[in-house]
Amino acid sequence: MLITKGFSGQIANYTNKKLTIYLSASMVFFTSLTVFSQSEKTLSDPWSQAEHLTKTVTPPKFQSKTYTITDFGAIANDNKPDTKAFADAIAACTKQGGGQVIVPKGVFNSGPIHLDDNVNLHLETGSEIVFSDNANDYYPLVHTSFEGNELMNYSPLIYAKGKKNIAITGSGTLNGNASNSNWWPWCGKDSYGHKPGAPSQHLPEGRDRLAEMAENNTPIEERVFGNGHYLRPTFIEPLECENILIKDVKIINAPFWVIHPLKSNNIIVDGVTVESHGPNNDGCDPEYSKNVIIRNCVFNTGDDCIAIKSGRNDEGRRVGIVSENILVQNCKMIDGHGGVVMGSEISAGVRNVFVENCEMDSPNLDRAIRIKTNSKRGGFVENVFVRNVTVGQVKEAVIKINLFYGIYKNQSGTNYPRVKNINLENITVENGGKYGILAKGDEKYPIEDITLKNVTIKTVKQTQSVEHVNNLKLINTHINQTETN
Repeated sequence: MLITKGFSGQIANYTNKKLTIYLSASMVFFTSLTVFSQSEKTLSDPWSQAEHLTKTVTPPKFQSKTYTITDFGAIANDNKPDTKAFADAIAACTKQGGGQVIVPKGVFNSGPIHLDDNVNLHLETGSEIVFSDNANDYYPLVHTSFEGNELMNYSPLIYAKGKKNIAITGSGTLNGNASNSNWWPWCGKDSYGHKPGAPSQHLPEGRDRLAEMAENNTPIEERVFGNGHYLRPTFIEPLECENILIKDVKIINAPFWVIHPLKSNNIIVDGVTVESHGPNNDGCDPEYSKNVIIRNCVFNTGDDCIAIKSGRNDEGRRVGIVSENILVQNCKMIDGHGGVVMGSEISAGVRNVFVENCEMDSPNLDRAIRIKTNSKRGGFVENVFVRNVTVGQVKEAVIKINLFYGIYKNQSGTNYPRVKNINLENITVENGGKYGILAKGDEKYPIEDITLKNVTIKTVKQTQSVEHVNNLKLINTHINQTETN
């Protein structure tokens, strides 16, 4: 209100001509003010927005019709591919208005599985889908993404584009069949089976070529990769989809990112167990996506357990879809680079992230909460709320925010990231590793507003290492048995 009065008084001092100009500007101003006010309202009671998500993001519903893959030619335990049986069952299901495609008890081998509208791929107890280790089986190439840049590449193992009401459910297992002898060596690390002179994503025709094409805004249909480029496919990827449920399945041995909703809306990941320790084996990576609930899951991964993303560098800024309204509830994080992470590909921004009632504990879990970006990635992270989290032990830090993150060549630029309004409340940590709070902001654009309230870190080597942070608040927070203010 004070701003509005000041602006009105300023208008009164100008001539009619100038008044007209300012009135036009005021229309923009008041529009912005309305949005700002709504944001302020949300921040005053953030957990009401989280509760609203649980009421509005509901699972898709399906007809009671069933289509069992063995009725379409699949044979359990015979080591022959059942790719066609999956495709035929899905086609029949969606043609009749949808229902469940049933995977009965037994082991079934398949190439990529493409879901369609109103289809629930349901894995019964004792079932397992083992995906092909032959890259040729993942042709034809499809529109997908690799590390935040879109391209035409191998099909994800389970894929859908532009579909509505899709699900993967049941107590069976999805086995990506990746290992140190297949898929993983392409990352280029000897710890994952790569040998000197063998092909990897680091060849000139690999990820560097994709980054160059993205920087030059090459049309996606011309970014043709696949064989000879060594960019691994994601496991589960709904692209431009709506109303998605992934529930109760166990996922193991992924080639790359495990669950990757891309440009999608209204997503529930519930009761899923991810056990996959390969390179870049993030558990769940919502990217350019909104209205996401991740609950009751177990993540035991080779990379971040949950990593929220929104595109890389100029591509992310061109796409411009913020990842927002993401709720993480009742999850357990074991091994991983971070429990709940934002970054590093967040060039379009991330906002409104809620984490509650989670458990994080492993000598191989590096951080609990992490934000990572740099001045080449840019982007923003705002409105992160974490409460009621129990941490057994982490290696490096309870919370880490790094605006100078970089693992590939030069990562400096002029797109300075903004991070603000990060809140941790009712957190108990047995062993915080090296740092309670590790935050490295930029001198030009410091990190704004970090609050720790009712946080107890019983043991940690160093209370905090903080650079360029404005308004760090520690309220009723105890670190190494000492109250810190």
